[in-house]
Amino acid sequence: MNGTEELQGKKGYQRTRVGVLAVTLGLTASLAASPTVKRENAGVPVNPPTGKTVAKRHWFQIGKASWYGKKFNGRKTADGETYDMYAMTCAHRTLPMGSWIRVTNLKNNKSTLLRVNDRGPVPLNRIVDLSYAAAQKLGVAGLAKVRVEEVNLTDPELAEMMVSQLRMDDPVKVQPVDEPPSMGALTPGLVVDVDR
Repeated sequence: MNGTEELQGKKGYQRTRVGVLAVTLGLTASLAASPTVKRENAGVPVNPPTGKTVAKRHWFQIGKASWYGKKFNGRKTADGETYDMYAMTCAHRTLPMGSWIRVTNLKNNKSTLLRVNDRGPVPLNRIVDLSYAAAQKLGVAGLAKVRVEEVNLTDPELAEMMVSQLRMDDPVKVQPVDEPPSMGALTPGLVVDVDR
């Protein structure tokens, strides 16, 4: 063997060693990260409880609410049911159909629970579209700044409201839409479209 062949042989041997080392390291790393590999402390939590309860995050939105009524009454909603402007329902862009939310008018602090049964509102500067009955209960005559909160199905207030609706103990008192609202009932500066 001459010097060139010997040098090429050493380089080839070194490349093979580097390749074997790389494969070995790769396999070792993948085995260490594999969930099937049993570790001595696998059952011990990484952050054991300290006795303090961790508060769950509470989802909410604050923004403008509008309402829709007579023009859409009797039409199909996004979930397939017929829109009833006298029902306590609303439209939201992303919340699951059938979910319950609490809407609070931030101007007068009136609050009610509503079921999501439609998609909307169309204008991007609004976060929720209320049924006519919901708008009346919240004192919304046009647009209003509201807080929308997710409601847990085990919430006692939700259960109480559902029972009262079944018993008709607390029927929502609304003004018929055929009659325009009296001017004294309107909040100054708000535009009301009665033909919605």
